[in-house]
Amino acid sequence: MNMRNPDAYKQTLDCIRAHMSKADHVLELGCGTGTTAFKLAPYVRNYVASDYSSEMIDIALERQPPETRENLDFYVGELGEEDHPTGPFDMVLCFNFLHLLDDRPAMLKSIHKSLETGGLFVSKTPCVSGLFTLLRPVALILHAFGKAPSFKFLPSKRLETEIETAGFEIIETARHPEGSLRHVIVAKKLNTTTL
Repeated sequence: MNMRNPDAYKQTLDCIRAHMSKADHVLELGCGTGTTAFKLAPYVRNYVASDYSSEMIDIALERQPPETRENLDFYVGELGEEDHPTGPFDMVLCFNFLHLLDDRPAMLKSIHKSLETGGLFVSKTPCVSGLFTLLRPVALILHAFGKAPSFKFLPSKRLETEIETAGFEIIETARHPEGSLRHVIVAKKLNTTTL
């Protein structure tokens, strides 16, 4: 998560904690170096944090506070891979990750499949549209020189539609801070027999 704005980060964590229960089994996708996992793991029964980068997971394991070792596990890999924990989970978290994917609908279906019916999916995703699309050429140049990841310009309404199409009901949206590009979405898995 972006620590350049600690107040916004705290707002996002508070939003997530409001939906957590001490009995929850939680999965975080794209956990990076584990900062969010360290802060949220104490509030749930079990927390699984994963990232496709073994280097990021190595850093997370080095930084892991002793008090989180009982209920926080780290995995290298992506949801859907053979060795990755599959759930079912009560909550799946995904921060600053969805806009980087080539096949977001497939990932959203995998997330849906990994959740209990009624489970929550929480996303914090940079949603860029309108005048910000003028930045597209700059982003492409930075990516070509290895200075930025492949970045998809993603309007918030499109992301919300993709999440709903994957079988979720959006129950809360926010931007931390107000007006930010980072769009927080809390969505509940619908009963798949009604889809």
